[in-house]
Amino acid sequence: MLNLKLSESEVQNLIQLHKQIKEKRIAYRINAIILLAQGFTYPEVEKVLLLDDRTIRRYRDLYLKKGIEGLLESNYKGRQPKLTDQQEKEFVDHLEKNLYATALEICKYIEEKYNIKFTSDGMVITLHRLGFSYKKTKIVPSKADREKQEEFVKKYEELKNNLKPNEKVYFMDGVHPTHNVMPSYGWIKKGEDKEVKSNTGRQRINLNGLYCPLDNEIIIRDDNTINSQSTIKLLQEIEKKHPELDKIYVIRDNARYYTAEIVKDFLENSKIEFIALPSYSPNLNLIERLWKLFKKKTLYNKYYNSFLKFKNAVFDFFENCGTRFKSELKSLMTEKFHIT
Repeated sequence: MLNLKLSESEVQNLIQLHKQIKEKRIAYRINAIILLAQGFTYPEVEKVLLLDDRTIRRYRDLYLKKGIEGLLESNYKGRQPKLTDQQEKEFVDHLEKNLYATALEICKYIEEKYNIKFTSDGMVITLHRLGFSYKKTKIVPSKADREKQEEFVKKYEELKNNLKPNEKVYFMDGVHPTHNVMPSYGWIKKGEDKEVKSNTGRQRINLNGLYCPLDNEIIIRDDNTINSQSTIKLLQEIEKKHPELDKIYVIRDNARYYTAEIVKDFLENSKIEFIALPSYSPNLNLIERLWKLFKKKTLYNKYYNSFLKFKNAVFDFFENCGTRFKSELKSLMTEKFHIT
């Protein structure tokens, strides 16, 4: 039984913070919370950290009440030289534009800039108070054009706000799940490994899909390969499914088969209109988030001893995710685009 339920990201943030903290007392507080979140009982935490039960529970209550800020409370308050309000504003602006790997590097910057000395622990406390945390950077396509992405979002908002009752908009993309386990994170006893069986990975499913953000409708096709011919079949399927619609907008990336001549010929006599995403902009294609949820629920740490069971699990997800994962879809598939 877990004494404290935290998300994977919350635990990782605590672990990274623990690596930065040098003061023993604060490090013990963080360590206790990490152990409780990983499933250790109070007696086990007592044994590992040589702390008494009352102290551990106090750390837990402190974290629940004040979060990381509570764990970082120490006698540094009042002893550390403080930046003025103006200096803090300049400091925050500097951190938003520059990346530092360690608190010590930031301490050196502050000393050079303002002639104020901080210890590493004092700086970590200050950084958290100012709203910064120690975490990994995110990789984005280097060729992404921010202006074009912003222009697309603006046009999409105009399109969505002016849709007629007999019109609909979809996002389109393909995904290729392989019959093999995708290893991922999970709650595992400290000091032990958790093994998951694997397959050969020689078979895969080629899915071409459409997602409508207006009503969470999902249309999926399974083809031998995704090309211009399978794309046309998917478009024909959506037309057949919605004879009541006069116009269907389909937002797609820049895959070559979308611009093939036979696809262009089909669109000339169709009520479907393609809208191209800016190049290198998977962040703007909402269906990418659906693929992410699909992998999390169906592929991560999941072993299927036959390709048929694997295939059934894949299609079961898409057939039932609208009801089974309704709340997750609602929070994940918002039209709040991250511009890179």
